[in-house]
Amino acid sequence: MDIFADQVLLSRIQFALTASYHFIFVPITIGIGLIMAIFVTKAYRSRDPEDDALARMWVRIYTATFAIGVATGITMEFSFGTNWANYSRFVGDIFGAPLAAEALFAFFLESIFLGFIIFGRNKIKPGLYVASAWLTFAGSALSALWILIANSWMQTPAGAVLAPNGNEAWITDFFAAAFNPSTLPRYAHTVLALLVMGAFVTIAVAAWYMHKGRDSRAAHTMLRVGGVVGIVSVVLLLGAAHSSAVEVWEEQPTKLAMMEGQYETEAPELSLFGYVDEETEEAHTLGIPGGTSFLATGTFDTEYPGLNELANTSQFEGLEVDQLPVNFVYQVYHIMVAMFGLIVICLLLALIFGRVRAKHSVANMKWLQWLLIISPIFPFLAIQTGWLTAEVGRQPYVVYPSTTGPEGVYLHTDVGTSVSVQPFEIVVTLILFFVVYLMLFIGWWRVVARFVKAGPVHDAPAQAAEESEAVAEISFKDVEADGAVAEAVAVEAATTEGGGTK
Repeated sequence: MDIFADQVLLSRIQFALTASYHFIFVPITIGIGLIMAIFVTKAYRSRDPEDDALARMWVRIYTATFAIGVATGITMEFSFGTNWANYSRFVGDIFGAPLAAEALFAFFLESIFLGFIIFGRNKIKPGLYVASAWLTFAGSALSALWILIANSWMQTPAGAVLAPNGNEAWITDFFAAAFNPSTLPRYAHTVLALLVMGAFVTIAVAAWYMHKGRDSRAAHTMLRVGGVVGIVSVVLLLGAAHSSAVEVWEEQPTKLAMMEGQYETEAPELSLFGYVDEETEEAHTLGIPGGTSFLATGTFDTEYPGLNELANTSQFEGLEVDQLPVNFVYQVYHIMVAMFGLIVICLLLALIFGRVRAKHSVANMKWLQWLLIISPIFPFLAIQTGWLTAEVGRQPYVVYPSTTGPEGVYLHTDVGTSVSVQPFEIVVTLILFFVVYLMLFIGWWRVVARFVKAGPVHDAPAQAAEESEAVAEISFKDVEADGAVAEAVAVEAATTEGGGTK
C-alpha cells in the first residue's frame, strides 16, 4: 500500500499518535490540578477529616496522572530530532528558549511543589502545604503556556527573519516571537478547555459514587465543585473561542476556509453538519447562512476568500487545493462544536439536579448518573478534535505563512521531515508505540481506578496498607513506570498515618 511507502505521511501519523496520546493525560492533569487545590484548601479551612480524606484522594489521582503524562511527552521531543530533523533545524533558534523555559521555570516548579504535597503533609506548615497545591497547579498551567508559545509560533510566526541560507529562521525579538498573534487567544482557549475536562472528571467520580450509593457527602461535594468549575470555565471559554476564531480569520484564512468547506469566496455559513466533496469542491451542509461571518465580524454578509482564490495569491503560491484534507478538517471541527453542546447540556443537568435532598436529584436518577459517568468523553473528544482542527487545518505547512508573519518564514510539511528515516522504521516504531502506550494506559487506569474505588478513606493506616498492596500488584503486573507512580503515591499515604492535616 502507498501509505506504507509515504515517509512524510507516516511521520505525521506517528507524531499525531504520540501527541494525541500524551494529550489524554495533560488535560486531566491540569484540569484536576485546580480541583486538587480547591479540595486541599477546603480541608485546610474546615479541618474536617472527611474533607481531608477527599483532598488526599485527589492528590493521589493527580500524582499518578502527572507521572504518566511526563513519561508520554518525552517521545515527542525525540521525534523532533529524528523524523522531523529538517523542521528542527528550521525552528531551532526559535524553539530553544520556550522549551528550555518550560523545563526550568514550569516543570521544576510543578514537580518541586508536588513533592511537598506528596512527602510533606506532616512535615511542613499547613499554610505552605496549601500554597504548594496551588503552586503545583500554577506550574502545570505555566508549562502549558510555554508549550503553546512554541506551537503558536508555528501557526503565526513573528519576531524572526529567514536566514540567508533559507534553511532556518532566526529570532530577532523574543517577546514578539513568544507573544505572537495567536499565543494568548489559543492559551486561554486551551487552558479553559482543560479546566472543563477536570470538572467533568470530578463530576463523573461523584456520579459513580452516587450510583454505588456510597460516600454521599463526598459525592455531593465533588458534584457541586465540579459543576461550578465547569460552568464558569464554559462561560469564559465562549469568549476565548471567539477570540481564537477571529485570530484564525485574520491570520490563517486557508484554515478557516477548510473548517467550513469553503472553496469559493462568499459569506460563510455556520453549518451544523454536512459533508465536503473534495472532488467536485462542493460542501453539502445544513446551517445558518452567513453565521460564521456574523461570529467573526458582527455582520452576516462579510465575505471570506475561498481556497481557490487564496491559492492564487502570493502568500499561498503553489497551494494545491485538490490535495488539502478539507472534509477531514470540516468534520473534526464540527465534532468539536457538537461536543461543546453536549458539555453545556451535561453541566446544566448536573447543576439543576444536583440538589442533595430533592426527589428528582442526581442521587435518585440512574440514567443521569450513567450520563455523567461517561460525560468526560465529551470534553475529551472536543479537545482532541480541536487540536486536529488546529494542526491538520494548517496543512500543507508545518510553519504557516500567516498574514502578518515575516516574509519567507514558513515551511512546507513535506520538507520538514528527515530523509534518512525510512518508512519501514516508522512503521516498526508505530507498532511498538501502540503496544507500550496500551500497557501504560492500562497501568494508569488500574492505579487511578484503585484510588477512586478506595475513595476518601478516613482510616489512614488501613488506606496506606491497601495502597501498598496496590503498589505491589501493579509493580509485578504492569509496566515499570506505573510501579514508580504507585510507589510515590504510597509513600505519600504512609506519611499521613498520623491523621489529617495538623
